[in-house]
Amino acid sequence: MVRETPLPAPLAAAMRRLRESWPKRGWSWDGRLTCVASSFGVDIVSEARAAIVLALPHEWIHRTVKSAPAAVVEVAESTGGLRPDQILFASDPVDATFAYGLWWPWGDDVTISLRIGLVGRARDSAQQSFRELFGATFD
Repeated sequence: MVRETPLPAPLAAAMRRLRESWPKRGWSWDGRLTCVASSFGVDIVSEARAAIVLALPHEWIHRTVKSAPAAVVEVAESTGGLRPDQILFASDPVDATFAYGLWWPWGDDVTISLRIGLVGRARDSAQQSFRELFGATFD
């Protein structure tokens, strides 16, 4: 059994800023990708991007992801690659852990999902505190 540890403090603070600024309330748990998820309408894209940059300031698209750090490229590959309309965001690493965000439009020109997960040393041991920080419910 993995012993639960909290997220590194600077990463937790950045995630809190994102959540507090998030224009849409309600996060769920995506067990398939082991991350929190929120879906929102295209009418709040500007507000969503403003909140994301507070915690995940680095961004790549399908044309630029190959120039990303190896761990970011691995996230892109392990989640199915990036389509032309998708974006992968990332935080700065803290204690060998970083957060990533997957911006996934649904293809209906109406809805987008943001999924946020962890990579690195604290990924498995901080899952509970990460879910709690977002108030993520299980769907």
